[in-house]
Amino acid sequence: MQIHSLEIDDFEDSNFTLISIHTSLPDYKLAYLLNKSLQTSFTKSKDSLIVEDKSQKACFSVFSYQDESQDVDWYLIENKYHGTSTTPIENGLFGLINETVNRTSYLIPEKKNTDYLVKIEGDYAPYLVHDTIGAINKMEQVMTSYKIDITTLKSKDFLII
Repeated sequence: MQIHSLEIDDFEDSNFTLISIHTSLPDYKLAYLLNKSLQTSFTKSKDSLIVEDKSQKACFSVFSYQDESQDVDWYLIENKYHGTSTTPIENGLFGLINETVNRTSYLIPEKKNTDYLVKIEGDYAPYLVHDTIGAINKMEQVMTSYKIDITTLKSKDFLII
Protein backbone atom coordinates (compact mmCIF):
# COMPACT_ATOMS: atom_id res chain seq x y z
CA MET A 1 0.00 0.00 0.00
CA GLN A 2 1.40 3.36 -1.02
CA ILE A 3 1.36 6.16 1.52
CA HIS A 4 1.04 9.76 0.38
CA SER A 5 2.24 12.57 2.56
CA LEU A 6 1.81 16.28 2.11
CA GLU A 7 4.40 18.82 3.08
CA ILE A 8 3.43 22.24 4.35
CA ASP A 9 5.14 23.70 1.25
CA ASP A 10 2.56 21.92 -0.92
CA PHE A 11 -0.02 24.45 0.24
CA GLU A 12 2.18 27.47 -0.30
CA ASP A 13 1.13 29.63 -3.21
CA SER A 14 4.17 31.34 -4.66
CA ASN A 15 2.53 32.35 -7.91
CA PHE A 16 3.40 36.01 -7.59
CA THR A 17 6.05 38.47 -8.67
CA LEU A 18 7.60 40.93 -6.25
CA ILE A 19 9.14 44.24 -7.31
CA SER A 20 11.16 46.47 -4.98
CA ILE A 21 10.86 50.27 -5.29
CA HIS A 22 13.29 52.76 -3.74
CA THR A 23 11.81 56.26 -3.42
CA SER A 24 11.18 58.94 -0.83
CA LEU A 25 7.64 59.63 -2.08
CA PRO A 26 4.63 59.19 0.20
CA ASP A 27 2.43 56.21 -0.68
CA TYR A 28 -0.42 58.17 -2.29
CA LYS A 29 1.95 60.05 -4.63
CA LEU A 30 3.69 56.86 -5.69
CA ALA A 31 0.31 55.22 -6.38
CA TYR A 32 -0.71 58.24 -8.47
CA LEU A 33 2.53 58.18 -10.48
CA LEU A 34 2.31 54.41 -11.02
CA ASN A 35 -1.25 54.86 -12.28
CA LYS A 36 -0.05 57.44 -14.81
CA SER A 37 3.05 55.51 -15.87
CA LEU A 38 1.70 51.93 -15.93
CA GLN A 39 -1.95 52.67 -16.87
CA THR A 40 -3.06 51.01 -13.63
CA SER A 41 -5.79 52.10 -11.22
CA PHE A 42 -4.36 51.63 -7.74
CA THR A 43 -6.80 52.56 -5.01
CA LYS A 44 -6.17 52.71 -1.27
CA SER A 45 -7.39 49.57 0.47
CA LYS A 46 -9.73 50.04 3.41
CA ASP A 47 -7.56 47.87 5.62
CA SER A 48 -3.85 48.22 6.25
CA LEU A 49 -1.57 45.24 6.55
CA ILE A 50 -1.05 44.85 10.32
CA VAL A 51 1.90 42.93 11.70
CA GLU A 52 2.21 42.32 15.42
CA ASP A 53 5.54 41.33 16.89
CA LYS A 54 5.81 40.84 20.65
CA SER A 55 4.22 44.00 22.09
CA GLN A 56 4.72 46.07 18.94
CA LYS A 57 2.20 46.67 16.20
CA ALA A 58 2.98 48.01 12.74
CA CYS A 59 0.50 49.10 10.07
CA PHE A 60 1.62 49.08 6.44
CA SER A 61 -0.49 50.89 3.84
CA VAL A 62 -1.82 48.87 0.91
CA PHE A 63 -3.08 49.98 -2.50
CA SER A 64 -4.69 47.46 -4.83
CA TYR A 65 -5.63 47.12 -8.48
CA GLN A 66 -7.35 44.26 -10.33
CA ASP A 67 -6.29 43.85 -13.94
CA GLU A 68 -9.11 41.78 -15.40
CA SER A 69 -7.64 41.76 -18.91
CA GLN A 70 -4.45 40.01 -17.69
CA ASP A 71 -6.22 38.18 -14.83
CA VAL A 72 -3.73 39.45 -12.23
CA ASP A 73 -4.04 41.37 -8.97
CA TRP A 74 -1.59 44.14 -8.13
CA TYR A 75 -0.71 45.41 -4.67
CA LEU A 76 1.44 48.37 -3.72
CA ILE A 77 2.62 47.74 -0.17
CA GLU A 78 4.61 49.98 2.11
CA ASN A 79 7.71 48.22 3.48
CA LYS A 80 8.60 50.72 6.24
CA TYR A 81 6.51 51.79 9.20
CA HIS A 82 7.64 54.68 11.37
CA GLY A 83 5.93 54.76 14.74
CA THR A 84 6.36 54.98 18.46
CA SER A 85 6.03 52.38 21.15
CA THR A 86 5.87 52.60 24.89
CA THR A 87 7.63 50.08 27.04
CA PRO A 88 7.66 49.91 30.82
CA ILE A 89 11.13 50.21 32.34
CA GLU A 90 12.34 49.86 35.92
CA ASN A 91 13.33 53.19 37.45
CA GLY A 92 14.55 52.14 40.89
CA LEU A 93 13.02 54.61 43.33
CA PHE A 94 9.89 55.36 41.30
CA GLY A 95 9.10 51.80 40.19
CA LEU A 96 7.93 51.28 36.62
CA ILE A 97 7.70 54.16 34.18
CA ASN A 98 6.74 54.11 30.52
CA GLU A 99 9.39 55.00 27.97
CA THR A 100 8.34 56.16 24.51
CA VAL A 101 10.67 55.06 21.73
CA ASN A 102 10.62 56.02 18.04
CA ARG A 103 11.05 52.92 15.94
CA THR A 104 11.00 51.74 12.37
CA SER A 105 9.50 48.38 11.47
CA TYR A 106 9.89 46.55 8.18
CA LEU A 107 7.42 44.24 6.50
CA ILE A 108 10.34 42.43 4.84
CA PRO A 109 13.31 42.91 7.23
CA GLU A 110 15.75 41.42 4.69
CA LYS A 111 14.96 44.36 2.38
CA LYS A 112 15.42 47.34 4.71
CA ASN A 113 16.43 49.63 1.84
CA THR A 114 13.19 48.93 -0.01
CA ASP A 115 10.54 51.58 0.53
CA TYR A 116 7.65 49.93 -1.33
CA LEU A 117 6.82 46.53 -2.78
CA VAL A 118 4.68 45.82 -5.81
CA LYS A 119 3.18 42.35 -5.58
CA ILE A 120 1.64 40.98 -8.78
CA GLU A 121 -0.45 37.85 -8.15
CA GLY A 122 -1.14 35.54 -11.06
CA ASP A 123 0.61 34.48 -14.24
CA TYR A 124 2.27 37.70 -15.33
CA ALA A 125 4.63 37.15 -18.27
CA PRO A 126 8.36 37.73 -17.61
CA TYR A 127 8.64 40.22 -20.47
CA LEU A 128 5.79 42.24 -18.93
CA VAL A 129 7.61 42.24 -15.57
CA HIS A 130 10.70 43.55 -17.38
CA ASP A 131 8.62 46.26 -19.10
CA THR A 132 6.97 47.21 -15.79
CA ILE A 133 10.33 47.60 -14.04
CA GLY A 134 11.62 49.66 -16.97
CA ALA A 135 8.62 51.99 -16.77
CA ILE A 136 9.02 52.40 -13.00
CA ASN A 137 12.74 53.15 -13.38
CA LYS A 138 11.93 55.89 -15.93
CA MET A 139 9.96 57.76 -13.25
CA GLU A 140 12.01 60.76 -12.09
CA GLN A 141 11.08 60.37 -8.42
CA VAL A 142 12.11 56.69 -8.23
CA MET A 143 15.75 55.92 -7.47
CA THR A 144 15.54 52.30 -8.63
CA SER A 145 13.29 49.27 -8.89
CA TYR A 146 14.04 45.61 -9.48
CA LYS A 147 12.53 42.15 -9.22
CA ILE A 148 13.02 40.34 -5.90
CA ASP A 149 13.73 36.61 -5.89
CA ILE A 150 11.01 35.42 -3.50
CA THR A 151 12.79 32.13 -2.79
CA THR A 152 15.46 34.08 -0.87
CA LEU A 153 12.96 35.75 1.48
CA LYS A 154 12.46 34.36 4.96
CA SER A 155 9.52 36.62 5.79
CA LYS A 156 7.40 36.31 2.64
CA ASP A 157 4.47 35.07 4.74
CA PHE A 158 3.78 38.69 5.67
CA LEU A 159 2.85 39.32 2.04
CA ILE A 160 -0.34 37.28 2.22
CA ILE A 161 -3.14 39.72 1.53
